Amino acid sequence: MNTVALLGQPNSGKSTVFNQLTGSRQHVGNWPGKTVEKKDGTYTFNGVKYTITDLPGSYGLTGNSDEEVITSNYIKSGKADLVLVLVDASQLNRSMFMLAEFASMDVPCVLILNMMDVALGQNKTINAALLQEKLGIPVLPFTAADSKGYDGLKTLIEKELKEPHKLITTPAEAKEGDMKEEISSKYKWIETILDGVTESKTTTYKLSKFDRLATKPFVGKIITVAVFLAAFLVAMIIAAPVMSLSGMLPKLLSAPIANLLTGWNIHPWLVSIFSLIIPNTIYFTLSMAAFVFGVNLVFGFLEEKGFLARAAYQFDGPLSRLGLQGKAVAPLLMGFGCTIAGASGSRVMDNWGQKMLTMAIVWSVPCASIWSIVPVISGMFFPWWGTILVCLGILAYMVLFMFIVSKLFGSKLAPKETRSGLIMELPPYHKIRWKHITKEAWLKAVDIAKRAVKTVLLVSILFWALSYSSSGNVNESLLYKIGTAIEPVTRFFGLGWQTFMGFISSAFAKEAVLGVLNALFVGQGSISDIAFNTSQTAIDQAALGTALTTSISGAEALAFIAACTFNIPCIMALSSTIKESHSIKWTALVAGTYVCGALLLACIVYHIAILFPAMA
Repeated sequence: MNTVALLGQPNSGKSTVFNQLTGSRQHVGNWPGKTVEKKDGTYTFNGVKYTITDLPGSYGLTGNSDEEVITSNYIKSGKADLVLVLVDASQLNRSMFMLAEFASMDVPCVLILNMMDVALGQNKTINAALLQEKLGIPVLPFTAADSKGYDGLKTLIEKELKEPHKLITTPAEAKEGDMKEEISSKYKWIETILDGVTESKTTTYKLSKFDRLATKPFVGKIITVAVFLAAFLVAMIIAAPVMSLSGMLPKLLSAPIANLLTGWNIHPWLVSIFSLIIPNTIYFTLSMAAFVFGVNLVFGFLEEKGFLARAAYQFDGPLSRLGLQGKAVAPLLMGFGCTIAGASGSRVMDNWGQKMLTMAIVWSVPCASIWSIVPVISGMFFPWWGTILVCLGILAYMVLFMFIVSKLFGSKLAPKETRSGLIMELPPYHKIRWKHITKEAWLKAVDIAKRAVKTVLLVSILFWALSYSSSGNVNESLLYKIGTAIEPVTRFFGLGWQTFMGFISSAFAKEAVLGVLNALFVGQGSISDIAFNTSQTAIDQAALGTALTTSISGAEALAFIAACTFNIPCIMALSSTIKESHSIKWTALVAGTYVCGALLLACIVYHIAILFPAMA
């Protein structure tokens, strides 16, 4: 069947090899009955088709985690005709543990010494021929990021499927149930196998001037934050042309489509769907894909250069309190710019549970869109120092809510018994392979664009159905009828029907909030037009401020700000999280938690605020 499985520890380069071999001919989902990512793909070489399965990254095969159980069962099942075991050549003593775990499987395999460029940069030499002789299987020195080596890899796979080899040596058997002795036996085996195989010309690694700063407890964290803020700006600059051009599509297409369909006497609500939702679905999808491309290009640069390792080292201690490893610092900091970036950046996490927990916590981080509306609304009700206090309060609650989310989901997604400290070596800085990271970023962007269409279209139609009215009058929409019907309930949370509608619209797009409030309180524009960004009517903030301050209290304004800030980030963040997690169930659970949490916070804020006469 020519089925090849990729086996290795997290960050061993499996995903890079998988993407380089399969390109766009891949399917990503979940293993049956599990929320662990499953990747299958194909490639053709010399007229023969090969199937590649990227097994879940794990540090061994004898544990009880979903990743280890799935991987172990798959290999034992015999579904793979050949297993490529990838190890990190720059940390061979530690990464060979996976081969020691695999040794008992009695399955044909090849050992891939990945990251040879990093090993050479550390002045390490590896005698691959001697290692091959000791193991009895082919050993291939390799650099996954270098596309030039893949013909050699494909040729080796072709040869091994015809004449397979198995390991001729395995670790000594330990007493059944004696885990300590079993692990000791495997490390002794590794030590014996590597004796005379590896040599390092440098006994100590001297930190560069930059690394001496980057690894300092306080200064290093400042440097890390600054680098990621700069990375976000660069990602935005990269994505800006596509986002700007795609943003013109609704303006260019909506009116012609509406006129055409109206001329054919198509029902108005169908006209609205095709003229509003379709152009904007294309716009949202292209914008998301462009931003994901920019983020992954920047992340790829930082990761390959070696900076992500420094960042993980700096923040491993603080983030361990949330049940995360230091690697989560990248998506969390990028979340201040855009939640989509944070969700996309979670790919650096070791396993699905850590990845899902990271995304759930990233949702707590107020994105740039939030910071564009909070000061505006706050400034309408409070003096400048009051607005500063509101912003500081948001940041304080953000930290608190991160811990709340960690407590709610951490025991299931990242149980304490599966958590471990970060063990790593700082890789040397080395030359960037732009072709490789560009291809990886492109594949990621195309993949998310394909998957985002369904989510964006579904949620858009749902919001359109709630906000649509043939006349554009909000009083004729379902949103108005639902809002006024449940206002006695929403009042308990500090929200009238108008502010509750604004809260609902904030889950669609934070940028639409001011426009929706303008339509509700000032009566300018259609909610559906504004929410889909097709209305180009400028918002008179002075008029909106007057309408708001005469219609609602300062307490309700604070409740609204709190509710919008910690609501679902936006439809595109929702879509991105579904795509990255491959779990509608967990994404829905996180989304429900944020909706309930936002309303609960609004309730608390409101009932405290009304105790002060000036706010009531």
